[in-house]
Amino acid sequence: MPNAPIARRAAAADPYHWLEQRDAAEVLDYLKAENAYLEAELAEQAPLREALFEEIKGRIRETDLSLPTPWGPWLYYQRTTAGDEYPRHYRCPLPADGSLAVDESAEQLLLDPNALAGDGYLSLGAFTTSPDHNLLGYSLDTAGDEIYQLFVKDLRTGTITALPFDDCDGSLTWANDSQTLFFTTLDNTHRPHQLHRYRLGEDAAQLVFEESDGRFFLSCYRSSSERQLVLLLGSKTTSESWVLDAETPQDAFACLAPREEGHEYYVDHGQLNGTWAWLIRSNQSGINFALFHADEQQPSRAQWQELIGHDPQRMLEGVSLNAGAFILSLRQGGLPIIEVHPQGAAPYPVQLPDAAYSLHVQDSLEFTSPVIRLRYEALNRPAQIRQLDLRSAEQKVLKQTPVEGPFDADAYESRRLWASAADGTQVPISLVARREVLAAGTSAPLYLYGYGAYGECLDPWFSHARLSLLERGFVFAIAHVRGGGELGEAWYRAGKLEHKENTFSDFIACAEHLIDAGLTSPAQLAISGGSAGGLLIGAVLNQRPDLFAAAIAEVPFVDVLNTMQNPDLPLTVTEYDEWGDPHQPEVFKRIKSYAPYENVCAQAYPALLAVAGYNDSRVQYWEAAKWVAKLRATRTDNHLLLLKTDLGAGHGGMSGRYQGLKDVALEYAFLLKVLGLV
Repeated sequence: MPNAPIARRAAAADPYHWLEQRDAAEVLDYLKAENAYLEAELAEQAPLREALFEEIKGRIRETDLSLPTPWGPWLYYQRTTAGDEYPRHYRCPLPADGSLAVDESAEQLLLDPNALAGDGYLSLGAFTTSPDHNLLGYSLDTAGDEIYQLFVKDLRTGTITALPFDDCDGSLTWANDSQTLFFTTLDNTHRPHQLHRYRLGEDAAQLVFEESDGRFFLSCYRSSSERQLVLLLGSKTTSESWVLDAETPQDAFACLAPREEGHEYYVDHGQLNGTWAWLIRSNQSGINFALFHADEQQPSRAQWQELIGHDPQRMLEGVSLNAGAFILSLRQGGLPIIEVHPQGAAPYPVQLPDAAYSLHVQDSLEFTSPVIRLRYEALNRPAQIRQLDLRSAEQKVLKQTPVEGPFDADAYESRRLWASAADGTQVPISLVARREVLAAGTSAPLYLYGYGAYGECLDPWFSHARLSLLERGFVFAIAHVRGGGELGEAWYRAGKLEHKENTFSDFIACAEHLIDAGLTSPAQLAISGGSAGGLLIGAVLNQRPDLFAAAIAEVPFVDVLNTMQNPDLPLTVTEYDEWGDPHQPEVFKRIKSYAPYENVCAQAYPALLAVAGYNDSRVQYWEAAKWVAKLRATRTDNHLLLLKTDLGAGHGGMSGRYQGLKDVALEYAFLLKVLGLV
């Protein structure tokens, strides 16, 4: 095998800073050499990678029809075809009986991303039909840098118009005249900061709003009633909403409640007891949020009236509106809960079959619909789209994601465990394995996943690809560490800023608990995380490398100290509320104490695969490259250390479903190799 690439060191305090010279020939040569080294080291696994790819692909129904969505006189749906990377988008007339039966003889192809992508990268951003159903607005990212080109297609003639605007974030919002579009543009740090109004056929767009505070992102959306447009300005701790009647898009937006530091509120428009009203989810009375309402004509904060009070045991994560009900998305005891409040009837919770699961409102359908759709899945249960009758509470499974070939959900057991952190906090763990693996009571290879940032929730999800590990005797587990939102806002706050160390100690406690329970051993334990979860992986590898045999870090945010000191990089300023501003001495000291890149030291590390995207605008490619280079020069072991840089992709990796499966197959082959399970 060839020797590993050796990164040129500099005399500066950051010896691998030269890797930040994007597009420099020596940098590209180095990244390509690392990719070649990876392929050489895994060459013996080429047949295994291909076998894993075919195995995973064989479980997926390659030719399939999505569940059609009724809207107006049409059914909208997607169709996947074997061999195609992307689904095609269609519509057909809504059957007279109101059913979801697709009439292929009358269907209309709206968009074929396969024809647009060629052999390159493609990500579809907005895909939105005008209220009169005559026009389609969509946006495309062809590099992976999350900068989009905007298009409008006339569905009557097939004519496509590229809109002449640059630096767009990909969002598009229609006004009710079906002629006016609102779109958002990015500043030089990749922050959505300007909202523009464009009337089709005109030469230029009008700037509607510009957000000057670098901590705030700008977005625009239609209310559930489709009668109002909402302009949302949000940082990680504060928000502000402006509203506009969708019938009069030429007017100015009006502020609902001026921003106040620490006050987060989110608004929607609908009916309450037959009266048009604003519903506002706000944290003004407690960190877990409460629900307020206000008259449509008097929406100022002084007029807000409490509808659902703050509950210290339940987090109010979201509200969905319908003419016949409002639906609360709650979180209690680490699990998502849906609670329906029908107009004029008693509220009720949605009943579900599993102990640990993922659940959310996928589609509230049209405002007057008597039903909504829920998406439900568990570690051992493929995703289901369930129809919920809002009045009767009756549920009906409309579609379950198929698993091709032999598959029995009951052959796998899902569990919820609790680990004790160093301070006594109980940290939930979700896991799944074949029943006989858990029943054996012996140590098994275990894949432990974590994230723990931004209040994001890692609810259990089903994976076709994961079955390839479970069938080989693996246990798969998720560590729901502090910094995530699984146990509410307090759980999130206990893992950010000055409490960030809790995220790492929680993950270590989960690993130790799984080992102490006899489920695995350090020689069989692999860990993984991406983006901010990659920071988690890097930190725990520095702190407890003895606990793990292997690690995978996807687009890892490991150079956090240097990145957070550079406000010119995309998104840095907006991250101060999550990590702190290292220009403050005490924050600098705190971040430096855990930053993965800064804390690489002369010790033995587990085998590591780091993956980066060259066009990633969120976590720059050089974070993984510098980290791996420093590990190569500093570590005392000779375990496999690999860097893979997708030169034509961004934060989400390569586009296309088959390429995604090949990436998973590579990662699984890496794990099987280093764990000695080939």
